[in-house]
Amino acid sequence: MAANKKKSYPPIARASKKQHTEMVREIFATIPEGYDLLNRVLSLRRDVAWRRFAVHRMKFFKTNRLLDIATGTADLAMEAVLRYPQISVVALDFVQEMMIRGQKKIEKQRLSKRIQLLQADAQTLPINDSAFDVASIAFGIRNIPEKLKTLKEMTRVIAPGGQVMVLEMHLPGNKYVRKVYRSYLNHFLPRIAGYFTKNPAAYNYLSDSITHFPKPAVFAGLMGEAGLHKIEQYPLTLGTTYLHIGYKAR
Repeated sequence: MAANKKKSYPPIARASKKQHTEMVREIFATIPEGYDLLNRVLSLRRDVAWRRFAVHRMKFFKTNRLLDIATGTADLAMEAVLRYPQISVVALDFVQEMMIRGQKKIEKQRLSKRIQLLQADAQTLPINDSAFDVASIAFGIRNIPEKLKTLKEMTRVIAPGGQVMVLEMHLPGNKYVRKVYRSYLNHFLPRIAGYFTKNPAAYNYLSDSITHFPKPAVFAGLMGEAGLHKIEQYPLTLGTTYLHIGYKAR
């Protein structure tokens, strides 16, 4: 696949919220074709295990509905309906190209009756209050400028007692692991991405977005500020990824 070697994106720290949003939209519009394969290669298939770990901790008790935000190509949504035969899913994203790829996968698995795709912005969800048992977002919240606003929206749309689940990559806490991981993100990852996507600069952005994502303790504070309590945090694969779970008060 021919790569656009000249493409680059400004550092997140210098981008306005509008620029960040437009940058994310462009990035994900250009990478759907090789997105799933590249995720498997770059994570050594750990991304599959991380999603499965999250899905196994979901609790459906009232609505039997899951809202999956920034669903991308719908991997988490499909994992959830295959695990829980009684549930239905609304899978939401704001990048049409990713959703088209996800729709093809859903149809191939014959899951169209159980997964509804919806194009919308996570920061202003077109969803009624308390409509879901679980609201999830996997590897997407670091791409959203208004993280607290998104967490508040996720809290609003779940039933009392429901879960907000965030699966996201972090810089590891251990300084030795962090050093190796930084080298991987900054050098190895963009080079490998160049073989799979026409926009390898997207994976320079990925490194930047992980580097600037809040530390787990800080993110737990954001979840509390959004109205969640009983915050649970599970470090995965040497702390390169965390599952964050918060509960809405009954």
